[in-house]
Amino acid sequence: MMKAKVITLGCKVNQYESEAMLSSLLQHGFAAAEDKETADVVILNSCTVTAESDRKVRQIFRRAKKDNPDAVMVLTGCMAQAFPEDARRLEEADIILGTSNRKRLVPDLLAFLSARQRIIDIAPHTNDEKFENLNVENFTGRTRAFVKIEDGCNRFCSYCIIPYARGRVRSKPLENLKAELAGLGANGYKEVVLTGINLSAYGQEFGLHLCDAIEAACATPGIERVRLGSLEPEQLSEDVIRRMAKQKKLCPQFHLSLQSGCDATLKRMNRRYNAAEYQACCEILREEFDNPAITTDVIVGFPGETEEEFAETERFLKTIHFYEMHIFKYSRRAGTRAADMPDQVPEGTKSVRSDILLALEKQQSLEYRGRFLGTEEEILLEEPIEIDGTKYMMGHTRQYVKGAVPYEEGLKNKTVKGIFTKALNEEVLLLEKE
Repeated sequence: MMKAKVITLGCKVNQYESEAMLSSLLQHGFAAAEDKETADVVILNSCTVTAESDRKVRQIFRRAKKDNPDAVMVLTGCMAQAFPEDARRLEEADIILGTSNRKRLVPDLLAFLSARQRIIDIAPHTNDEKFENLNVENFTGRTRAFVKIEDGCNRFCSYCIIPYARGRVRSKPLENLKAELAGLGANGYKEVVLTGINLSAYGQEFGLHLCDAIEAACATPGIERVRLGSLEPEQLSEDVIRRMAKQKKLCPQFHLSLQSGCDATLKRMNRRYNAAEYQACCEILREEFDNPAITTDVIVGFPGETEEEFAETERFLKTIHFYEMHIFKYSRRAGTRAADMPDQVPEGTKSVRSDILLALEKQQSLEYRGRFLGTEEEILLEEPIEIDGTKYMMGHTRQYVKGAVPYEEGLKNKTVKGIFTKALNEEVLLLEKE
């Protein structure tokens, strides 16, 4: 029996698609290789969000070939789709797939094993393309399930290559989504995360809304928690947020993409909102949900960003006070409008600005977690961890704050309630069970 392993780079959508590809291989008689076991087939599901992502793809792919010298090497994902010529030049790749035809993996693999001829099978995205309906009912080693409900993006932010790698918005039909969710609930998954490239655009071609997917997930037997991937703030109106708030299984954790707190920078980025609109969205979320965790992404050093514009962003971040912020130094991406913009910011300036915001992020994150000390909370336990020589079982609250209890056998995927009594470290709080 041939053994296969999948290496995943990038977002939760990629993680879902990797599980779907592995599931397809298992259904066709392959076995999953253990982490350090030599595999007969190695699949790398690539990311291409930055030029650095592409460098990592090449590095990891070549290392995987060295570790699995006799394996059939498959390159798939966003890098292969957006930059097919670069993918072709990766000589170690026996099969190259894009992002629109994952179901070709097994037929292409069988064809290669028969003829031993290199296969390049990258289908271009089209405007009338339908959602590729993959299905996953088990996630290897995970207690949390990802469910891809949307693909593609129509936004064309000036720094982003993803619309070229993923095509236009398309959504998983609601009935198919309900069936997949039912399978996950039946298989014991208590928590699901709805994901997409532009998740907020779910269902627009069907006259549906993301809220329809949320309500379907919350109505699924067995599923106790529903989380959302990254959201676009201008698509969260007051009515939408109030509709979401009616679903008690929906976790009060919202990742709202910001990128900059300066209106002039947002305009150059081709974002569809301004700082005031973003702030209003956060305020409504805090009115409708109990102590919601609001997280975000911020790009520093975008072309043309002056010291005054950066200072405006820093002030805005202090005003909103996020739970967590992902801080990125702008990376020039070939094929995007921003790559050709004037006034590119020097790397040293980007690093200084990044360090300032990383320090702010750490401060705000500690302050948010500190609010939970002395409160009664519920955590869904996921995995063992060791802190200062003591073993614990770690999980998350509904707001995605990490909590831990003293280790016992049989706690994985169990929900426990108790009081957070102290911080075990900067990220994990100790829960004393009831």
